[in-house]
Amino acid sequence: MMCAKNERLRVAYPVIVEGKYDRLRLDSVIDAEILTTDGFGIFKQAEKQRLFRRLAEKTPIIVLTDSDGAGKVIRSRIAGMIPPERLIQLYIPRVAGTEKRKKTPSAEGTLGVEGMERDLLRDLFAPYAAGQAPRAENPVSKTDFYLDGLTGQADSRARRNELARRLGLPPDLTPNALLAAVRLVCTYEEYKAAAQSLSAER
Repeated sequence: MMCAKNERLRVAYPVIVEGKYDRLRLDSVIDAEILTTDGFGIFKQAEKQRLFRRLAEKTPIIVLTDSDGAGKVIRSRIAGMIPPERLIQLYIPRVAGTEKRKKTPSAEGTLGVEGMERDLLRDLFAPYAAGQAPRAENPVSKTDFYLDGLTGQADSRARRNELARRLGLPPDLTPNALLAAVRLVCTYEEYKAAAQSLSAER
């Protein structure tokens, strides 16, 4: 049974976010165990690192960080401690703005998880909510990326960034990270349409 929009989605997997305000925002949208990295604290908190590793032995873990440079660094640290098959990586789009609690924008001038609209967060987590049918597996591969000019060409990085922008993903992801994200956020047909539109504009 699907939840009404004013009900929180029940998510069986633990979720890792950066800070307490991100956790508060998500807590208004999902019913799940939400853990924080305390920003860059994850780099020096051995106990928290062990906790994340231990949890990953028992269940897949969802990670959702901000789309700025700091978020990428924190996401990379988490990915380095948890086996990839136990990690579900979700991404928020880069949206310019300032969170309501802040007087000035972040260094990159973009909203973090705490500033995202609830409907957007619900859509991100809907495939992992109890009672929801899982998203059909997207078979997009490294071969697709090569054939579509996203790797192996002089302008591949720019094309990957444009594809990321069109799919609402942060820029400057590595090819492997972008591939993993594409598999999560869209169908194969949606990916091909976006990739082909890039080729048509060359």
